[in-house]
Amino acid sequence: MARITVTLPNGSRREYEPGVSLAQVASDAGVRDALAARVNGEMRDLAARLDADAQVELLTFDQPEGREVYWHSSAHLLAQAVKELFPEAKLAIGPPIEQGFYYDIDIGRPFTPEDLERIEARMRELAAKDQPIERVELPRDEALRMYEQMGEKYKVELLRQDIPDARVSFYRQDGFIDMCRGPHLPRTGLIKAIKLLSTGGAYWRGDEHREMLSRIYGIAFPRQEQLDEHLHLLEEAKRRDHRRLGKELKLFAFAEEVGQGLPLWLPRGATVRRILENYIVEKELAHGYQHVFAPDLASSTLYKISGHWEHFRENMYPPMLVDRDELVLKPMNCPHHIVIYKQEQRSYRDLPVRIAELGRMYRYERSGTLTGLHRVRSMTLNDAHIFCRVDQIKEEFARVVGLIQEVYRDLKITDYKYNLSLHTPGDTANFYPDEQLWGTAERMLREVLDDLGLAYTPVVGDAAFYGPKLDVQIRTAIGKEEALSTVQLDFLLPRRFGLEYIGEDGRPHPPVLIHRAVISTLERMMAFLIEYYAGDFPVWLAPEQVRILPVAERHLPYARQVRTQLVQRRLRVEVDESNERVSYKVRRGELEHVPYMLVVGDREASSGQVAVRSRAAGDLGPMPLEQFIARITDQVAAKA
Repeated sequence: MARITVTLPNGSRREYEPGVSLAQVASDAGVRDALAARVNGEMRDLAARLDADAQVELLTFDQPEGREVYWHSSAHLLAQAVKELFPEAKLAIGPPIEQGFYYDIDIGRPFTPEDLERIEARMRELAAKDQPIERVELPRDEALRMYEQMGEKYKVELLRQDIPDARVSFYRQDGFIDMCRGPHLPRTGLIKAIKLLSTGGAYWRGDEHREMLSRIYGIAFPRQEQLDEHLHLLEEAKRRDHRRLGKELKLFAFAEEVGQGLPLWLPRGATVRRILENYIVEKELAHGYQHVFAPDLASSTLYKISGHWEHFRENMYPPMLVDRDELVLKPMNCPHHIVIYKQEQRSYRDLPVRIAELGRMYRYERSGTLTGLHRVRSMTLNDAHIFCRVDQIKEEFARVVGLIQEVYRDLKITDYKYNLSLHTPGDTANFYPDEQLWGTAERMLREVLDDLGLAYTPVVGDAAFYGPKLDVQIRTAIGKEEALSTVQLDFLLPRRFGLEYIGEDGRPHPPVLIHRAVISTLERMMAFLIEYYAGDFPVWLAPEQVRILPVAERHLPYARQVRTQLVQRRLRVEVDESNERVSYKVRRGELEHVPYMLVVGDREASSGQVAVRSRAAGDLGPMPLEQFIARITDQVAAKA
């Protein structure tokens, strides 16, 4: 029988007899910590065997797909432990998630903290037994009978409604078996450091009219030090949580009377937001953008032309009939900016046209997805649309990337990377059906990024329905990656709206549209910055930059005089006029994250000085008021 060739990502090749296991390939390649493999693009267990030439990528915990396998097997281990401790439990689903895993289980009551301790201990015992994890396939009818006999009603429903396959795959470890596509670890002994984090309620299939299940969240790692580091990050996340800090620092609030996902900006939070707004508008004006205002309502016809009605309808609020016109709350700004472009005839000399807006948008987000300011239903996007010629695409795209980098430097954001989001070839349900158009757009974006010398990761399937995009992925204060800035190339919408400019040849041509958002929505940006700075905004962004602390009531006139001079320098200043002791006032100022506190007493009043206390640097001692003003204004100017 002819031998087969296995090719690894590094280009090395090795020949084998047909039927070689992936575990053997991993061993020969020296990848001792392999957890699973990708064979010709398909995920496989290490126990799987090869019968033909194959491209093989061995997956470890250091790779996202490897962690997904690891945490999926950990979820099965959790289910096994629960079934042993609570034989009456009914299992639902148990997937891996971005950070760990969960399992939804019905035991007729919520799990208690004591239950979690028992389950976690049992998981460790089962892992220590180093049980082999075996893949088993059964005919669908046989699988259905098995689950009916076991009384696993949720698995029965999944089989009947969601799994049409003639044969169904299961994974078995010791006496426990669970339905799953896989792949999984070869044995439970690879699961070393385990921690069950929390438990809560979850409706079956997310339907509030169905059964309430108990969801157990957990995390697991190959080494204890990895778990310790993760738990430290979780504690840091609690400390930096923008929802907690937003309440403590009186930045924003949510109220049932107003509605879910509709934030109220309190005076201090509104101040920071206004500073951000002014900052980005000034940046954009300097970069040649023209700022506009568009209404919060629009005819549904606008979104039918753009295609959003077809592709984004489920995230839009229901239309309202007004004077025979069907109006909807604005879910995005691009159609409005396109109509603004159409208000006058354009020449090739007029391009590029850069239209910007801090545009208010409304999107229907499911209540279960609303998370503080991260995901809301009313938001303001730092939006802009650039209408340009094909020969201007590279320069305009590079200018946008340069603006993003400039803003990140000012905000001290250093940990970020670039993802190039591409369409899925042949997927006409989610992407505009014109492969030639997609090929042109994606090729041009790659060329721009290569010319800029930017390292990027292609991500197939993440493009907008009308074009590819560049997503700038930042790492949050708790180590999570999320897209903050985005730049999208669009050949489609200008054609749908019949946009044109008159070229050098005297004939009309469609412009190319670049969509871009530098600081995302102000809501998401505020959430990120609150957590990034842990509430300690830099001086230029702080809602209250200076607090003046008079030692006694007789020092109030001088304190107010100091405040007047600082306010005249456009600084944000308050005077603590309470009757508390200075030590208490200082402590309160620290808890409220005020960057500078100025203590004024007899000596300061008589000498025209202030005793300066910096939240960052501690007690700086007395100094002339003008010296302090020079210090803080320099910091504001430098975005320090």
